Amino acid sequence: METMISVEDLSKTFKIQRRSTGFAGAVKNIFHPTYEYKKAVDGISFSIKEGEMVGFIGPNGAGKSTTVKMLSGILHPDGGSINVAGYIPHKQRKEYVANIGVVFGQKSQISWDLSPLDSYEVIKHIYRIPEKLYKDNLERYTELLDMKDFIDRPVRQLSLGQRMRADIAAALLHSPKIVFFDEPTIGIDVVGKDKIRKFIKTLNETDNITMIFTTHDMQDIEQTCQRLIIIDDGKKLYDGSLENVKTDCVSTRIIEAEVENMPSGLDIENTQITHDESTGKLTVMFDTDKISTSDVMTALMSTHSIKDISIKEPGIDSVIRDIYEGRIKVG
Repeated sequence: METMISVEDLSKTFKIQRRSTGFAGAVKNIFHPTYEYKKAVDGISFSIKEGEMVGFIGPNGAGKSTTVKMLSGILHPDGGSINVAGYIPHKQRKEYVANIGVVFGQKSQISWDLSPLDSYEVIKHIYRIPEKLYKDNLERYTELLDMKDFIDRPVRQLSLGQRMRADIAAALLHSPKIVFFDEPTIGIDVVGKDKIRKFIKTLNETDNITMIFTTHDMQDIEQTCQRLIIIDDGKKLYDGSLENVKTDCVSTRIIEAEVENMPSGLDIENTQITHDESTGKLTVMFDTDKISTSDVMTALMSTHSIKDISIKEPGIDSVIRDIYEGRIKVG
């Protein structure tokens, strides 16, 4: 599979003026300004293959937005190298933007006073999209994103979810090879989120588009991406599969079992056991570094008549939160 994005030792530092308060401070700010330097991105390296769907996440101020802006050609890096689909984004911006799509959850790229359909006609001419490709994409996206009822209404009359679907279609009309999604479902209701996520997955499968997501909604990541890159303080913390981030980083497991007879004095070494006599449900929490899941299951089944049993892991949201807050170490 061809490498679509290659990033090597990428860095970016911002020069920030330190402003003093009061009249004397205001004079000093004008005639003797002082500055501090903030390294937003500090030597990040990764590669992404064609057709991959990657979640690029981190806490606020981690450097993810700066990285994406460098990937999209908006910012120049201070050091390192970027190659995206054979282009150096900040040096070949005009040619490069014809091959990418960008979706900002908080910024619309279609005109407030026009209908989405009218805006699409403008986009068609800007990108010089061939007539057949334009019609084929418009028809397909209208159906997949369920836009028939509002595609000819002014954008100002649309709900947030409708506007977001129209924005996504606008970013994809020219059939880009790579799409950057920045909070694509922010503020949208459950139904709208589901439509957008299903559309993104379908398009990735049919068109093999490389997609990168920056979002704080881990359900966006969990339902669309197979791979996760986590950064914090400008450095890469984790790069691997979404499933492995839980199994590699968290050893806590929970077994819930429904039993016919609840014995007294139940004890399994290295576990925490609670039971609800009214429902007959037994809950066993344990650390897989101290006792294996199979050993716990064997102990339960040898002493209980089991009617139903399930194994649970911590949700991805709680895992990521623990990584951000330093309770789980990765990398």
